[in-house]
Amino acid sequence: MARIRILRFVRRGAAVAGIALLLSGWSRDDDGSRRPPPPVSPIPHTLPSTDVLIDAGHGGIDSGTYWNGVHEKDINLAISRKLYLILRSHGVSAALNRTGDYALSDDNRWHRASRHNRDLSQRGGLSDEIRPDIFVSIHVNWSPRRKNRGPLVIHQNEGRSALLAAFIQDGLNRLQNTRKLPMSSRKYYVLNRVRVPSVIVETAYLSDPRDRELLTSPRGQTRIAMAIAEGILAYRCVAP
Repeated sequence: MARIRILRFVRRGAAVAGIALLLSGWSRDDDGSRRPPPPVSPIPHTLPSTDVLIDAGHGGIDSGTYWNGVHEKDINLAISRKLYLILRSHGVSAALNRTGDYALSDDNRWHRASRHNRDLSQRGGLSDEIRPDIFVSIHVNWSPRRKNRGPLVIHQNEGRSALLAAFIQDGLNRLQNTRKLPMSSRKYYVLNRVRVPSVIVETAYLSDPRDRELLTSPRGQTRIAMAIAEGILAYRCVAP
């Protein structure tokens, strides 16, 4: 009887050992030797793709332009948030590169360049990860000249980017009763870095009293976001 109990114990122990072996990923060959598990293919780290990547300009220590305690970074974020919600309400997949008051350079500590260049690198690099259809960077303008006011959309020297800029510029012109034309430029790092149709939207001048009233009121920010969204939706209807 004692021998039978011993055999049962041995068999039970072998079964437990076998289960443990399977759970660990190891197995045994025919001769009883242990064989390591096959290598597991790494799962690629990818972010979900999106239709529109919204770049809320500046943030954190980088406040952008300012007037009497009003900072560009806060206006940019407010308009970007509203733009995000408007686009989503129209079924457009959108993403914000920042949702609070922080500098994107803080997420790029391995880059040995200046804080400003780290910030720009992070903004451009995110578009490679998310792979949006278009990239829209929201900003506020400033000028010491009193006559300067209204929106200005700057685009890549490329056809689809120019088309996107034209639609957004038209929407903002109608909102602010201006007749400005969009312009191309090669001097902006983000426009040179991003590989999809991209624009920088200078929504209005914080230095102009009329523009400032529009920029600093929630209703005005919503109207600006709606004008930009209308331009994006119009572009998506005709873009190749």
